[in-house]
Amino acid sequence: METMNWRPLTQNIRVSPLGLGTVKFGRNEQVKYPESFELPSDGDIHRLLDTAREAGVNLLDTAPAYGASEERLGRLLAERGETDDWVLSSKAGEEFADGESRFDFSPDAIRRSVERSLRRLGRERLELLLLHSDGDDTRILRESGAVEVLRELRDAGKLGAIGVSSKTVEGGRLAIELGLDAVMVAYNPGYREEEPVLDAAAAAGRAVLVKKALGSGWGIRDTGGGGPDPGRVAESFRFVFAHPATTAVIVGTLNPENLAANARYVDEATREGADLTPNSRIP
Repeated sequence: METMNWRPLTQNIRVSPLGLGTVKFGRNEQVKYPESFELPSDGDIHRLLDTAREAGVNLLDTAPAYGASEERLGRLLAERGETDDWVLSSKAGEEFADGESRFDFSPDAIRRSVERSLRRLGRERLELLLLHSDGDDTRILRESGAVEVLRELRDAGKLGAIGVSSKTVEGGRLAIELGLDAVMVAYNPGYREEEPVLDAAAAAGRAVLVKKALGSGWGIRDTGGGGPDPGRVAESFRFVFAHPATTAVIVGTLNPENLAANARYVDEATREGADLTPNSRIP
């Protein structure tokens, strides 16, 4: 496996600048992609994981809200003998069943969710666990008790790093203020509203995972109505990594060729901006 330009998520965890999002491994209902899709076969996922390894991708992002993604990922990694070879990021707080999401950020629910994710993924420890926000970031972080549970589980060695997949600038900034290890924010050339969170993370030396870097596929479509425009894809990655706070982007695809191309674009973007990244300051 090549290493790409791996960078610190925390002092002890290094991640590839491109992470593979796995929502499409287990869920194709109530998703906001340009085209509908069938869930992949086990063989499809194995081929995608082969491509990821060959490209130097070591970060896999999943969640209980991604349908069967956690169970499938855990089983297939075990089949490959690679349970411990990847940096796994999952989430807690949101469930998806019967076509709708349900949220519960109570301490008991968060603890049960994390324990279940560990079982599903075949791990004794997850490198990153994010609260899967319902949009009320401030209440979740200050009032639900979820942050305290994640700190306990991190202290117990079951989690390597903790954070929030936020939906508001206030929530992202608060996560940094509270000393969480990482935030996941939406950011791309057509959506810059959460840029203040990246600015705050850069100042604090905290990790940032970027979701929707390609606008869920909408932001990089060929203007003639075709598929992804390679030039727009490359430009989107250059834009995202031009911000010094960006640690990694999470992109979901079921196409090995697209994944390999994305890895090349990200590698080029990170090497062009290598002098800009602040991650060496992460405590």
